[in-house]
Amino acid sequence: MNIYRYPSRSEWQPLMARAVAETRELHDTVAGIIDDVRSRGDEALREMAARFDGVQLSSLKVTADEIAEAVDAVPHELKNAIAIAAKNISRFHKAQRMEEIVVDTMPGVTCRQKAVPIAKVGLYIPGGNSPLFSTVLMLAIPARLAGCRKIVLCTPPGKQGKIHPAILYAASISGVTEIYKAGGAQAIAAMAFGTESVPRVSKIFGPGNRFVMEAKQQVSLGAAAIDMPAGPSEVMIVADGSADARFVASDFLSQAEHGPDSQSILLTADAEFAEKLPEVVEELLATLPRQEMMRKSLSHSRVVLLHNDDEIFDFANEYAPEHLIINRSDAASVAARVENAGSVFIGAYSPESAGDYASGTNHTLPTSGYAKAYSGVNIDSFTKKITFQHLTPEGLASIGNAIEILAENEDLMAHRLAVTVRLSALKKQ
Repeated sequence: MNIYRYPSRSEWQPLMARAVAETRELHDTVAGIIDDVRSRGDEALREMAARFDGVQLSSLKVTADEIAEAVDAVPHELKNAIAIAAKNISRFHKAQRMEEIVVDTMPGVTCRQKAVPIAKVGLYIPGGNSPLFSTVLMLAIPARLAGCRKIVLCTPPGKQGKIHPAILYAASISGVTEIYKAGGAQAIAAMAFGTESVPRVSKIFGPGNRFVMEAKQQVSLGAAAIDMPAGPSEVMIVADGSADARFVASDFLSQAEHGPDSQSILLTADAEFAEKLPEVVEELLATLPRQEMMRKSLSHSRVVLLHNDDEIFDFANEYAPEHLIINRSDAASVAARVENAGSVFIGAYSPESAGDYASGTNHTLPTSGYAKAYSGVNIDSFTKKITFQHLTPEGLASIGNAIEILAENEDLMAHRLAVTVRLSALKKQ
């Protein structure tokens, strides 16, 4: 893990580079998978389950018996932990519900806006390194609170054709209406276009590997909306000499655990702390499993030593991290300088893990710099805003002439006519 000492601003951009880039080969591979699922439906999904997951599936849909069996298999201790996380996630997201807005912009002109739930949404839960039942909570709970009628979940099965019990348990308590055994880009295609078994949805949510992310990007061009563009997970830590190096090192390592393409960056103006961190990371890494994968992540993680807070927060806002941890004695006050980040963790005792699991905020967040323009998943993600307007005769009379002038000056004479004929009718009354 390299330490970069006082780089000039002209040298910052290479230090912000993420680990992977989109390739033409990836695009073409995913396009082929999408076309296959679109044309052959369930047959393609079963073939890909055999090829990629090593399992023969007679049915794609998870049955009620399978869910009941999974509920019984989840340990009581884990159920209690899931209940705490679910309660906090629900409490925070319920508070995000927007009241209907009603405004009289002029006498006789009433404008309204209300949030309407997206009727059918799809949730993707990855397999791979870990059973991400926490992501089920993060996606299904706000979908349920928003009022989505159909909440479809796709996740890859294991070698025995089963889904991890904790995923099914989390789905059962969170409001998921249907669960299917499908993973990878093929699951995204199934939800985007529909198959004989998997229903078509209007918007797709959830993380995944680069094939899943590419599939989401491709289907968003016309088949279904997506939560956000995304890439490998990342954390940026702003720390000073008051920080416990073991805390910061553990944050680096928890990020590295997400996958070999994950990235951790420390920004600090404390040279002694910068020099010390790599040694502490190595010390703690020796106590953990998955070291080979985590070392790959650490190979493109870095420590950046900067002169002052102006440089630190300019760098952080330009990088726009998915997760930003501020581990400093003045963390609460300097957090006001954050402009671009998916989620911010303030103070020494606010690890990323808290937001990943149980504090209540959502862990589905923009990566790869998209935090400059995108928010993390929230109640709004599962709704669309519809506006209404009601004009009385008095209302149209009050703004009609302005509309006519505006339309005429845009050379849209039919627009003008739609107002003129109404104003003429009013004059005859």
